[in-house]
Amino acid sequence: MKTKLAALLSLIALSASALAADWQADYARLLKKYVSSGGVKYAEWKANADDVNALQGVVEGIAAAPASRVKSKDQLAFHLNAYNAWILRNILAKYPTEGPLAGEPLFFHGNRIVISGRKTSFDHFEQKVIRPTFKEPRIHFALNCASRSCPPLRSEPYDPAKLDAQLDEQTRLYVNSPLGVKPTAAGAALSKIFDWYKEDFGGDGGVLVFLKKYRSGKSDFKKISYQDYDWGLNETK
Repeated sequence: MKTKLAALLSLIALSASALAADWQADYARLLKKYVSSGGVKYAEWKANADDVNALQGVVEGIAAAPASRVKSKDQLAFHLNAYNAWILRNILAKYPTEGPLAGEPLFFHGNRIVISGRKTSFDHFEQKVIRPTFKEPRIHFALNCASRSCPPLRSEPYDPAKLDAQLDEQTRLYVNSPLGVKPTAAGAALSKIFDWYKEDFGGDGGVLVFLKKYRSGKSDFKKISYQDYDWGLNETK
């Protein structure tokens, strides 16, 4: 009896592992196919029913993934991928659209996603789970809200084995672009992200220290202002 039970448990574990590998492999393929530095090819993706269904399989895999209370790179990578995959799924579900808030001002607040068996909202998942658990400012350049002012979606999943390098690259790309930092005659107009989440960067002074670490150009700005946030869809053809 014990031998049979052990074999059954082993089979269940292997099945769960295979399911995880399946959604992760599908997610990697979809990102590579439909995401570029200019945005997401939503129209092309929406026109391919098999790939729309494949993305549904990805979020179902995320919904069924075992919960973990361990603060680790594996878990952070999973959280980032989960948020971004669900964003894509919900945007495609209502595509064509002008952006996440078009016709749905509470897009980020409705309980419309499932992470490891728990139904939640994008806002709660980011503000109450990811931010306080990991206390990692670079997440703000990895999470993608499907908007033009948002840091670009990466064309590959976040991988625990190279997560630090991926987060560094995302951060450098954004703060060295006009979306993240736009120099002005008086100083610089920063992304609204640095205003909304300034506490994650150590306050106003901390923002400048953060920029100095990641910007290749000028970062000791005398006067800081913030850009308006463009919630238009981050679409490319």
